[in-house]
Amino acid sequence: MPEVNILNDEHLDYAYGIYVLGKKHKIVKKLNKNHEPSVHGVKNWLSSFVLSDYLLHKSLLKKSSKVLELGCGWGPGSIFCASHAGCDVTGLDIDDNVFPFLEAQAEINQVTISTKKSRFEKISGKALSEFDVLIGSDICFWDDLEKSLFKLIKRALKAGVKHIIIADPGRDPFLNLVARCEINMALDHLDWYCTEPEKFEGRILHIRNK
Repeated sequence: MPEVNILNDEHLDYAYGIYVLGKKHKIVKKLNKNHEPSVHGVKNWLSSFVLSDYLLHKSLLKKSSKVLELGCGWGPGSIFCASHAGCDVTGLDIDDNVFPFLEAQAEINQVTISTKKSRFEKISGKALSEFDVLIGSDICFWDDLEKSLFKLIKRALKAGVKHIIIADPGRDPFLNLVARCEINMALDHLDWYCTEPEKFEGRILHIRNK
């Protein structure tokens, strides 16, 4: 079990069955001395918990599921999948400076997450074919990300990925991605919210392989 003094820290939250580090937690402060995440990988974003709430209510995950988290950052989505359902999870990010933060949170929650550094456009269909489910939170915040994610989604569907689920606050690039996918993909686009570690409203894009 994690050390008692770690669990009692006021900067540690508990949400959807997992412990998550606040930006002022002593572990984070220590990691910040040697690692400087870029591309917004500086905390646990609340859309991750919107995603966790959705996955919890939809019961999509199985112990045999192989999950890839796109733009994983500190990895709360990855850790939820591993902790809640015992999934085999890989966290992917363009910035490997986020991985020490993911690994610290995974250790606190007694799960193991594999990590891989890559850009979205560099992930091949062959690599995607190894996974059953793709997840992501707050990963479509620039126009060029919308374009690369759309191409990635098409490769993933062709490769046989069963479910692709992305949570977002509802930014314009995300909404543009939804509009692209709606043309010929089977999907749900839903308002959704989390209640832990605080209430936060967002959007869910859930694409199912036909």
